[in-house]
Amino acid sequence: MGHMKLDSLHDSCVLSVLAALCMCSPAFSQKTSAAANSSVMRQLPRFSASSVPAMGPGELQAPTLEPAPPAPAGLPGHGLSQHPMLVFGESYNKLLIVNHGRVVWSYSTGPGLEHDDAWLLSNGNVLFTRMQYVAEVTPDKKVVWRYDAPDGTEIHGCQPIGLDKVLFILNGLPPKLMVVNIRSKKTVVEHALPAASTTDRGVVHGEFRHVRYTAEGHYLVPFFSMARVVEYDKDFHEVWTLDVPRPWSAVRLKNGNTLITDEPDVRTFEITPDKKVVWELTKKDIPEKYWYGNTQTATRLANGNTIICSRGGDHRGPQMVEVTADKKVVWVLQDWQHVGPVTAVQVLDEPGLPERPGDAQR
Repeated sequence: MGHMKLDSLHDSCVLSVLAALCMCSPAFSQKTSAAANSSVMRQLPRFSASSVPAMGPGELQAPTLEPAPPAPAGLPGHGLSQHPMLVFGESYNKLLIVNHGRVVWSYSTGPGLEHDDAWLLSNGNVLFTRMQYVAEVTPDKKVVWRYDAPDGTEIHGCQPIGLDKVLFILNGLPPKLMVVNIRSKKTVVEHALPAASTTDRGVVHGEFRHVRYTAEGHYLVPFFSMARVVEYDKDFHEVWTLDVPRPWSAVRLKNGNTLITDEPDVRTFEITPDKKVVWELTKKDIPEKYWYGNTQTATRLANGNTIICSRGGDHRGPQMVEVTADKKVVWVLQDWQHVGPVTAVQVLDEPGLPERPGDAQR
């Protein structure tokens, strides 16, 4: 199937999000920053309600964390209390919601590979990828939507577009960027992407990790194995391309720049639309005692700080490090007693709606 245009997707998404906001708050107005922020936070009590089962019908027990020493003394910040957040990692298959410094909810998907992307939505549902599928579950662990990757394919990255559509890439031969309407079950977009090979199944796993849809209606696609990041317009014409050794994620920031992670170089950098590097963070920029093992994703907070997420150096180093714009380390999470490797994080009290393209800088 060739690609289908997404000409009206952005408008319909905005309308669906506005409708959802109106239902959440009768006093909704265009000044939505605080209201949008609270729309996620006020869902948190649902995750610790007495009706939430320890294990839902679709859950499979994930591997338990190995015994670990307490977090080192004197780490910057407040440990698990630093942020309310959704946390997950690719070799510890539990989605964790953390609030007030403790895990208040988890969702387990069994042994094997791997969690790479997840979102807590304003309606309280959690959208996530599990390599073999992408799914959405309620706080009480009911699966309300699931798309299974066909044999020989994988799904690593996803993004909600409104509350009724999901963007993801189907790693395969060839790989496909897809948008599916989860209400109608119809495929809205299906577009084949370039691939290193269209015959070798061995390349499938490494093709892509994340993908993002921007407020402008463009697609940001990090080609993990083909060593480049590409921005496509709505008709899949290249806007720009940049060579990067192993780009794990690329995020459009509110200032119009793009934040990119380069895994093997343990580097996170910000580029302007004309590809000028205006900010970067490498291991040499922070004290050695805070070094993380690799760079998978980065989240830019509204206050200008950046959180780097990592597998944590084989359980020996930090899982997350937060730095200011001038690279001062303000938070280090190194807590292997409660949290596994951290592929990515969603900070839940950030302004904006997770499902509104352009609001989340992650």
